[in-house]
Amino acid sequence: MAVDKTATRQMMTITFLCILWYVVSSSNNVIGKMILSEFPYPMTVTMVQLTSITVYSGPFFNLWGVRKYVDISWRYYFKLIVPLALGKFLASVASHISIWKVPVSYAHTVKATMPLFTVILSRVILRERQTKAVYLSLVPIIVGVGIATLTELSFDMIGLITALLSTMGFSLQNIFSKKVLKETNVHHLRLLHILGRLALFMFLPVWIYFDLFSVMKHPAITTGDYRVIALLFTDGVLNWLQNILAFSVLSIVTPLTYAVASASKRIFVIAISLFILGNPVTWVNIFGMLVAIMGVLCYNRAKYFSRHQQTKESILPYTNANNNIKYKPLEDTTLLNGSAHGKNGFVSNGMANGGTAGYFQNGGGAAASNSSTSNSSSNLLLSNSNGVHLTTVNGTPNKLLFV
Repeated sequence: MAVDKTATRQMMTITFLCILWYVVSSSNNVIGKMILSEFPYPMTVTMVQLTSITVYSGPFFNLWGVRKYVDISWRYYFKLIVPLALGKFLASVASHISIWKVPVSYAHTVKATMPLFTVILSRVILRERQTKAVYLSLVPIIVGVGIATLTELSFDMIGLITALLSTMGFSLQNIFSKKVLKETNVHHLRLLHILGRLALFMFLPVWIYFDLFSVMKHPAITTGDYRVIALLFTDGVLNWLQNILAFSVLSIVTPLTYAVASASKRIFVIAISLFILGNPVTWVNIFGMLVAIMGVLCYNRAKYFSRHQQTKESILPYTNANNNIKYKPLEDTTLLNGSAHGKNGFVSNGMANGGTAGYFQNGGGAAASNSSTSNSSSNLLLSNSNGVHLTTVNGTPNKLLFV
């Protein structure tokens, strides 16, 4: 009963977090589109989000008892952490440009190509090979995005290119973030904080040079339009919460469940953006979006079974097809008579009916031992090779295990 209550409580927690994640993510995308329509400064929106991660993460993570930072060498820091921060900034800016130039629904449909980039980049960088099922699952993703692109009424080439670039950037982040988490044992939320803070300070001079003076002259700032300022503040908070919720869901569910939840979130974001923002779409366009999302689900399923098979083979190496060991049960229970019984009714130390000592011998040709009486049996030799190996007790041949 207690187990059922625990499982029910965990299921309710996961459901609540997923719903909250969907609502926060869709709200963040809708508000981001509203901001960029009136305040076309994608780099400034990115800097606001990085500032939110930097300011809020430290105090709240300490309050929640998130594991402290680990020591990372400067060499490792510049080799992986700095490039990750660079990628985070550039991918975020490209993502905001795509949302600015094209509808949210189309931008998220293009981002469904992330598995394609992940497979290609993993092959090039990590030399990873995938199964045929994984490669085939990429076909509906490509077809769906192609249909959505050809039928998009508000198509913009810059929007498409930046959406693809942001997707590639986030794919690279996923690959190298997993590498950093595995090699340093840093907490994933602390890594989020490190990357956000580093990206903020790295690109603060760049933002000042490109955006600051233009932003200061914008009517929303000169006239004190608190609506835009409030939307920027809300967008930063929602982006931070979205990252927290995504990591929280990932920490309590399996990778497959998280992947399905993430694909479902994309459907939710597309639907909400179409409903609230009301950008024009056709039924063929919607069909392309659905095909792409279904392709993502097929990819996640194929990837899960691929990992499951690899894990199974690493745990059970003797299941390799080249292994010719076969197992057969004892056919004569007379070996189990006497005081030499081990646990679970098996012969202890290879001794049967008062034998002196028994041992296992691997390799070699046929092995046999003969016993004339039940009280003076010689060593029992179990030989592991390709022939049939017998022992004889009281003149009766008995197959002993490995043949």
